[in-house]
Amino acid sequence: MQLRTLLPLVAAVSLAACAGMGAKPAMYSQAMLPDAVKVPAGHAVAMETVGAGDITYECRVKASMPGEHEWVFVGPDAKLMDRMGAQVGKYYGPPATWEAMDGSKVTATQVAVAPNGTGNIPHQLVKANPATGTGRMQGVSYIQRVATQGGVAPAMPCAGGNMGEKQVVKYQADYIFYRAM
Repeated sequence: MQLRTLLPLVAAVSLAACAGMGAKPAMYSQAMLPDAVKVPAGHAVAMETVGAGDITYECRVKASMPGEHEWVFVGPDAKLMDRMGAQVGKYYGPPATWEAMDGSKVTATQVAVAPNGTGNIPHQLVKANPATGTGRMQGVSYIQRVATQGGVAPAMPCAGGNMGEKQVVKYQADYIFYRAM
């Protein structure tokens, strides 16, 4: 190939490669989620994060069945990262609290859950309480937990012999934050 015909080809390939740089990521879609955990109309995605960390469970007496035991959810401890991998906050509890790096934070009340396969904690929809502090969490109305991986109660037995024992399990989930439009 001659240099004259090669240069326009190289230029075209370079421009095509650059066109994708800086392109805005696709807007999150809740179309594939069960209806129970979909955010009501009138709310838009404000922030998308990936939470990765630990969930602690404790072996306790079943509340409704004295004499029987179960692993009870104690609380999460996770970092919240943006889609590029930079930490933008943390998630911890109790109570369940999402805190941005700017110090603003929000707690929430569970609205619904929906299964997400064996070995994964369920999808979840929570309604946010008013945020404290000024920053990214200000105005958050709903939070969805989706794309969950792991986080279920330990498989090891929970009985009188290990009552009060705590177990920590790893998990990951996407937390999608919404604001009213």
